[in-house]
Amino acid sequence: MSSIHDSLRRVFGLHEFRPMQQDIIEQLMAGGDAFVLMPTGGGKSLCYQLPALHRPGLGIVVSPLISLMKDQVDALVAIGVRAAMYNSTLDAAEKNSVEERLHNGELDLLYVAPERMMRPGFIHRLEQIPLALIAIDEAHCVSQWGHDFRPEYAALGELRQHFKDLPFIALTATADPQTREDIVQVLGIQQAQRFATSFDRPNICYTVLEKHRAQSQLLRFLGKQEGNSGIVYALSRKRVEEVAGYLYERGHSAAAYHAGLSAETRKDVQERFLRDDVLIVVATVAFGMGIDKPNVRFVVHYDLPRHMEGYYQETGRAGRDGLPSDALLLYGGQDVATARYQLEQGVNEAQRRIDSHKLNSMVGFAESLTCRRRVLLGYLGEQMQEDCGNCDICLDPPERYDATEAARKVLSCVYRVGQRFGIKHVVDVLRGADTERIRKFGHEDLTTYGIGLEYSHAEWLSIVRQLIHRGFLVQDIADFSVLKLTPEALRLLRGEECLELAKPRVQQKTVKKKKKSGPVAELSEDDLRLFETLRELRKHLAQQQSVPPYVIFGDATLLEMSRQRPSDEAGFLDITGVGQVKLERHGAVFLEAIACDES
Repeated sequence: MSSIHDSLRRVFGLHEFRPMQQDIIEQLMAGGDAFVLMPTGGGKSLCYQLPALHRPGLGIVVSPLISLMKDQVDALVAIGVRAAMYNSTLDAAEKNSVEERLHNGELDLLYVAPERMMRPGFIHRLEQIPLALIAIDEAHCVSQWGHDFRPEYAALGELRQHFKDLPFIALTATADPQTREDIVQVLGIQQAQRFATSFDRPNICYTVLEKHRAQSQLLRFLGKQEGNSGIVYALSRKRVEEVAGYLYERGHSAAAYHAGLSAETRKDVQERFLRDDVLIVVATVAFGMGIDKPNVRFVVHYDLPRHMEGYYQETGRAGRDGLPSDALLLYGGQDVATARYQLEQGVNEAQRRIDSHKLNSMVGFAESLTCRRRVLLGYLGEQMQEDCGNCDICLDPPERYDATEAARKVLSCVYRVGQRFGIKHVVDVLRGADTERIRKFGHEDLTTYGIGLEYSHAEWLSIVRQLIHRGFLVQDIADFSVLKLTPEALRLLRGEECLELAKPRVQQKTVKKKKKSGPVAELSEDDLRLFETLRELRKHLAQQQSVPPYVIFGDATLLEMSRQRPSDEAGFLDITGVGQVKLERHGAVFLEAIACDES
């Protein structure tokens, strides 16, 4: 039998293991259990796929989403691994075929949903055949403390009773310490060796902008992402439809995805996104968990996520191939007010307390004036010793200024309007706006009317929000989000202290636009031409085989081909992502395309 290093190179086309992969694989090979905490794109799948090829018997992978199963099975079949999935999407003939291969020992890996796995008849069937291991993917779903608890997943705890001597591996990208303990307890793998790699995704650039005319902000951002694939997350179905329509009308290849659409429509949008026929999907968080697409170059949060775990997992869908990618968050005070109001409607006091803590952490990240990555990783229990150099705070530190006088104007205005109005009205009074509402209440006669012409509307909004965040003002959610003074405000009004704030950032620092953005920006003109040729060839082959383009080769592999320009099979095999099966299937046609570009 070949070694795991031989299989890594020959089957998967990889030259070396990523951090901890080899240790995890060797733990399973020896028959031990493993709990794996590894970021999205960190290489979790290889940790159970490779030992399943080396241990005698079948590897079972429990996965929560059918779309994720299909992506992984397609990718495995493309490299010559005997893999299949067994779920509700299969017709009778397809199920019979999988069952026949299962009993004839013709499968290395079988992907199943938790509901299918826990059927007594299915467990009995598995007890009759040799098994190599059981992998529980997205393991945070078993924990009531996790951000995506699923009752059907918790039932997986019974598996250990049926397969006492089989190695188990539980894997997740996001789990705080309490969730981690719950996972191993529920699954009965308390003795599992634990592996936790860094949560850091250094290839992702994190940016937060104060939300102001959000559609225009999104349009400016996308102007720097020409030709790139990405996801825009919004919290409501209505918002998803609005944003997708807005982008489509302005010439962007965009489509909406949410649970209110038919299953057929959702499937069509997802498949077109995987095939690169649609570049941008605007979606609720229902989209993405099952997307194994490596070349997502950006993720935008149009609305504030409810917790850091979700934000981390969703931004992690960008740059799974390790190439430069962007994560943009548009952050508005109204988002926070709405979220807090919704939390207060919950009937479970303990759950409200947990959710409130998670939301406060998310707000703290958005408002941070220190390195974004430090805040994000710190929440996940990992400390960075120095700033990351790849977030908006590091690349363009916010300018600070003495905002004492501006703050006093705001606080005075809130007091003058009787602490009975929201942010917009207070700003309108400061700016001397002529509105029906101001005339109705006679606020044009206030001493604070028109005293704030030195700042724009967006700048005043930023100042007010920062005063809320700093504890000088509160928004009364139960009373239509009106602004009210806190005791701390009185000291500022009386001149007992000064205040320094950050200048608002409502758009990214202007940069000279490149012909191409993302990882291809550094290619020479000749290499870029070859890269585009290889992309077209890849898409043509993918259409012929009815698979997503990245199943043929990922962008990182095409970039390396464009730079290295291999001229023979040996050189082609040296490219990362090219294994023996892919050399046999695609080597000749890609080598010919590279040779033609040279001539």
